[in-house]
Amino acid sequence: MDKAAELMWQLEDSPCEVAQQEQSPDDVNKSEVPEQPAHRKDNQSQSHTLHWETLCRQFVEYEQVAPFLIPEEQQRRLLDFLPLFLKAWEQSAGVIVFPSVQLLASEVSKLLAKEIKRTLNGKSAEEARLALEHLLQQKGEVEDGHLLLKSVYLLSRTDLRTMWNIIGSGLPAALLQCLYIFFTFPLEQNTDGETNEDETQEMLVEIMLNMYREERGVEELLAADKLQSLIIAAASFWDQCSHLWKVPTGRVLRTISKAQTKNSILYLQAVDCIKIAVQNLFKLADTLPACDVCEAVSIVLCFVKDSYPISSALLTEFESNDGYQLLLKVLLRCEGLQQNEGDPYLNEILDMLTCLTTCGKTELKVSGNIIHPQLPQFDCEWTRSSGMTVKNLQAFQVLQSIFQKSNDQHLCGTVLGAIGTIWAWDTVNFFLLEWTLQPINQFIDIIHFKPHPVQVQFFRLVESIVLDLSYIPHEILKKVQCLIKENVVPFCTLTALRCLLSITKKDLLFSDIFRDSGLLGLLLALLRKQAKILRKSAGTSLPGLEEGTDKELNAIMLKMVAALTVGCVRNSVVLKDYGMVPYIKIFLDEECYRGATLSILEQLSVINYEEYMSIVIGALCSSTQGELHLKLDLLKSLLRILNSPKSHSAFRTCSGFNGLLSLLSDMEGALQDPPCGLWATVEQNCVLELVFCTLQGITAALHLDPVNSNFFQRNGLFEKMAEDLESLGCFWTHREWHIPLSLEKTRTFAEFLDAAFCSSEPFPAWLKNCIWILSFLDHMVKGTLHLENYFKEIKLEMGEASRDDQEGTQAQGEDPTFSERPVSELCASAYRLWGNFEEKWEMRDCVIVNPGAVCVMVRLLPKLYREGHSQVADPVFKEGKLCGFF
Repeated sequence: MDKAAELMWQLEDSPCEVAQQEQSPDDVNKSEVPEQPAHRKDNQSQSHTLHWETLCRQFVEYEQVAPFLIPEEQQRRLLDFLPLFLKAWEQSAGVIVFPSVQLLASEVSKLLAKEIKRTLNGKSAEEARLALEHLLQQKGEVEDGHLLLKSVYLLSRTDLRTMWNIIGSGLPAALLQCLYIFFTFPLEQNTDGETNEDETQEMLVEIMLNMYREERGVEELLAADKLQSLIIAAASFWDQCSHLWKVPTGRVLRTISKAQTKNSILYLQAVDCIKIAVQNLFKLADTLPACDVCEAVSIVLCFVKDSYPISSALLTEFESNDGYQLLLKVLLRCEGLQQNEGDPYLNEILDMLTCLTTCGKTELKVSGNIIHPQLPQFDCEWTRSSGMTVKNLQAFQVLQSIFQKSNDQHLCGTVLGAIGTIWAWDTVNFFLLEWTLQPINQFIDIIHFKPHPVQVQFFRLVESIVLDLSYIPHEILKKVQCLIKENVVPFCTLTALRCLLSITKKDLLFSDIFRDSGLLGLLLALLRKQAKILRKSAGTSLPGLEEGTDKELNAIMLKMVAALTVGCVRNSVVLKDYGMVPYIKIFLDEECYRGATLSILEQLSVINYEEYMSIVIGALCSSTQGELHLKLDLLKSLLRILNSPKSHSAFRTCSGFNGLLSLLSDMEGALQDPPCGLWATVEQNCVLELVFCTLQGITAALHLDPVNSNFFQRNGLFEKMAEDLESLGCFWTHREWHIPLSLEKTRTFAEFLDAAFCSSEPFPAWLKNCIWILSFLDHMVKGTLHLENYFKEIKLEMGEASRDDQEGTQAQGEDPTFSERPVSELCASAYRLWGNFEEKWEMRDCVIVNPGAVCVMVRLLPKLYREGHSQVADPVFKEGKLCGFF
């Protein structure tokens, strides 16, 4: 069976197959046809199939007669066939149904390569440029060259076997020569300021990308000796080449670089391609703008980096011709570029340079010694290599030199990012680099010259050594401490301290390390100095930014000292032995320092509770009426210490009960409606929170402590507390207030809580305040008030508790003993409880921890009766929901 007959047999005996569905960029919308009836789609499908079958027969006929035709006639027959092929492709929405597609691709590609060679033969470069434009571009009627180019473009997008046929036609070398001419010899713009190259360029570049992705396509370039010319042209004439062809040329060369073979590397090495390119790039580096030089350098560096997995020849050639000096020179020229100007190529160079650090034959060895102590999590098996270890110190030295010589934020930041990436590749890389080139150690000496964002990034990198590698770099930390001591740039000192603070929280071991290294003593000396300045300034502030920086430094030093004393009694002893307690107290007045200061004082309480109590209670008593936040912070700190039963005695002997009750005495009229004096400017929630925290402190000091409970009762402090709570002003008012009828209905205390805080009923502020205080006392009676963490949480819990109490009431039913007794009898019972309530405790279901608090409520509730607010007090007596013992 001859070839033509075989083709006919394939056509008649097997259905035509779809090779691949593709669309040209200018025909995308043609495929988006509206939905049509089924019979119309079937008719169109049959029409397209018949069209392709007709084309197949015509091509078979061409194949049969082609051997007997002269070359010119063969070419004419093929060119006459191509318009029909393109029309069929367009009508079938980009579907090629052509069994002979590979043979067609081979014939068309050979003809296009032949036409290109004929066009270029014997012409000068300028003439060849114009001739190629005339051959490949469409002007009016479709030219033969453009017809061939578009056909190859479509065929190159089908399948791999078809692509191999195109590659074998000689077209790869021909098109690369075209690219060289287009790139090297710019075309003069027409009168409209346009070059009319877009469509031709797109098809030409797409064909080349498809061909050069295959190793076969790259191999085809070697015989024609065109690859070297284009690479050297990119490295030599980047400033003189066609602007329109720069990006396409870069794309094509990068694609070739990724598909390099052993033969292509030997070819480039034999013609000294990298050597010549580097030498020419040195010249461009002095004259071209930095972003343009980066673009040209990145192309050459791609061939060096991509070839390394196959052969180290091009890297060796690059290194022996001062390639790293070229990179350093070019990258340093990028200082001061506007944001994103040249970034893609600059970042590409830095990324490739980072990859080159792992390119080397000889494994480096860790020669340093581990300095102890180390964290228990530190893995001593870090010496095992993962294959991504640093082997090329020359490449890394370029990164190191950039950071040392440049103050550009982007450059320095990218270098630090690259170092972090190298560490992430393999843990051992940190040790290999730090024990050979010592980059981090050296960077500390110059970090204060860098922009602020770079300083922040650098100290995060130092922090990651401990947090991510679980390794303590003693030498590095010592240099950071020296930097803090010198304090050349306050912002840098501040950032360094934040780094050490984060590290300190990693493990208690750092409390010992930073004490033994002298950091704790240094911080205490600095804080002593700042405390003296604060004391002399007596509230006057420093001007402008300096004040903010100094405040942040003081705050971070205090936080650092607090972190070093937490859980470390020895450091607390050092602080006390330094005589720092009087100076630490000075920082209490500033709110920005208070949290850390209180933390330090709390750690000192472990050594001496009396000293802590005298400081805090003294500060509470000496605080002015307006220093509300100071009082709240001191009370919350006091509550944390009172969680320890050992502190209760110190609290009592330091007049703690009297001190807290004096806070209530100072709040006279704070909750009346309207508040009087200074309290009129304070939010009611803040006042209530102060009452809450004060009662919390008293409850904590009484909790399970018979001595304190006896002291409090024996000295009449419950009565004093009742008087102070009365003086707040919410349990009496001289203002007329018409109670809505809705308040006259019978309620439990739980219902009052819901109505006051979870509904839209118009409760006045004074009534809500009464309910709050009664709720506080309820918790105090049960001994649970000090266990509540935040005032806001109490609000939420009260809503939930009231709902729970309602459910319990519905389940158990109302007790007739309470509901049937008259109010006057209930009041009499309440007064009797004041004098003889101990006999009643064991008769109640509720566990009463502080019975004296019952006396306080019994004192307050009749006050409401006398003021005419029986509807508030009645539920307490009627239902006993307040504390469960009436």
